[in-house]
Amino acid sequence: MFPGHPEYLQHFDCVGFHRYSLTLCTMRRQPLFVTQPVVDLVLEQFLRSAGEERFALIAYCFMPDHVHLLVGGTCETSDGKRFISRAKQYSGFYFKQRHHQRLWQRYPFERVLRNNEATLIVARYILENPVRAGLVSDPREYPFLGSCVYSLDEILNAVQDQAASEFDLAVRLKPDAPTDVRSA
Repeated sequence: MFPGHPEYLQHFDCVGFHRYSLTLCTMRRQPLFVTQPVVDLVLEQFLRSAGEERFALIAYCFMPDHVHLLVGGTCETSDGKRFISRAKQYSGFYFKQRHHQRLWQRYPFERVLRNNEATLIVARYILENPVRAGLVSDPREYPFLGSCVYSLDEILNAVQDQAASEFDLAVRLKPDAPTDVRSA
């Protein structure tokens, strides 16, 4: 029997240098992420949460009715549950202030990446979502995706050279506040 809600990382210690693949869906799957101002509003709060909880936004992709994130803890005290909670709370609050409606469904979909999962391969999969959905023919054409760690070319070329596809993430994740690298 399934519980009334997902098992929210129940048996996992979410503190430390972990990477998470997250999907947050809009309330009733409404297509809210179709304009730059809305995406910017939410992305700003994700960056705020990432800075407070010491996370890097490795990849993000705002689809019309949901957002995909790949985030990684940058220090021993990075708390995945707190990052998810703050990101949803901050973005939901400011969205509701401006648009007078709720932004998020209650429960996100989250997955902790295993140690042997290549960060750039997962990032590329996230950034290719608009292509798979038929919205664009190349991810570089889609305005609502990016990375605060890698250039788009580094991510999109990751599969071409499997041996060099996994960069040393610890070198990339600096303790400074995250910055947005949407294009390169």
